[in-house]
Amino acid sequence: MIVAYTDAFSGISGDMFLGALLDAGLPVEILNKELAGLALHGYQLQIAKTDQHGLAATRITITISHDHQHRTFRTIKDLLDKSTLHPAVKEKSLAIFSALAQAEAQVHGCPPDDVHFHEVGAVDAIIDIVGAAIGLHYFGIEQLIASPLPLSRGWVECAHGRLPLPAPAVCELVKGMPVYGTDLAQELVTPTGAAILKGCCRSFGPFPPMRINRVGYGAGSRQLADGRPNLLRLVIGTAAQVEEIQEVEVIETHLDDWQPEGFPFLSEQLFAKGALDVAVIPIQMKKGRPGFLLRVVADPATAWELKRCILTESTAIGLRFRREGRWTLPRETGTVVTSLGQVAVKKVEAPSGDILYPEYEDCRRLALEKGIPLQQVYREVGRASVANFRKKHNG
Repeated sequence: MIVAYTDAFSGISGDMFLGALLDAGLPVEILNKELAGLALHGYQLQIAKTDQHGLAATRITITISHDHQHRTFRTIKDLLDKSTLHPAVKEKSLAIFSALAQAEAQVHGCPPDDVHFHEVGAVDAIIDIVGAAIGLHYFGIEQLIASPLPLSRGWVECAHGRLPLPAPAVCELVKGMPVYGTDLAQELVTPTGAAILKGCCRSFGPFPPMRINRVGYGAGSRQLADGRPNLLRLVIGTAAQVEEIQEVEVIETHLDDWQPEGFPFLSEQLFAKGALDVAVIPIQMKKGRPGFLLRVVADPATAWELKRCILTESTAIGLRFRREGRWTLPRETGTVVTSLGQVAVKKVEAPSGDILYPEYEDCRRLALEKGIPLQQVYREVGRASVANFRKKHNG
């Protein structure tokens, strides 16, 4: 799967996103050829290399040769429908414009089809949005992920007059997205930029597991007062298939009046309810009393039932819990053939190369069947070649 990460450390606008796609390798000839299918006239697309803080980037400027009318969402849908754009590009473009229309309709109190796009109905914004869809389609990006967005304060001038930042349409568009505030009195997230993420983004958060293939920087048109580079970074790569969740909830409690012989039963109950890992650690508690630290790692979705289980099956009268990120290597379950027979293993994609890890239960079975030491089974798996790994297929 081809994935892209939008690193919006200085916000996002439509021209910055399109600039990042061009900087990552979207050919200008392809962009111009596809845009010609819109049958829009009277504009010139200028693409220039620039740098900010020593970082090379691409800046795009759209020059309009004559005035253009403001358009409604209905007329833009008609424009896209009559174009010769690829169906996938039409679909993405429509999703972005639809997000904009819904936000503007909420702000102005009118049906989405009747929304009059002013700034976002102009030719330059249409080029930004359709260009973004063209770039995503060209690279075959199946999943777009974005970082949390910085929201600034201050004012912005628009067709409706002076409006507070973040712009009202931006506030509607970023509902459900992770954001954070900055003290900068300049616009960082534009409605067009927010709409691109709203219409195309699958998730928001930290950098996803991936093998990086391309990196592009799109430059904004203004210098930011706080000294940060006015750039958007787009990282494109191949997803590293990691089945395990990458954010977990860690549940802990201290126990000083608990019989540890109950730990195996508690552990079984916790794993049966979805715990990812369970550990009990000897500690020295207050007044010199020996005790235990019980630590459970869980998928946040199952954490509630696990907490109930701990409070039921142990002497704990309180729990601590927190969210933590984790990084797990991609892995597959399967088998390898050894001189002792077929053995279940995990193939782990480590930075140094693939490694086979024997499954304890299957090694135990072979050791008992053959009447040999368990370590001998482990050594036989260690001699097996990764090339002989056979993936387990469910069903």
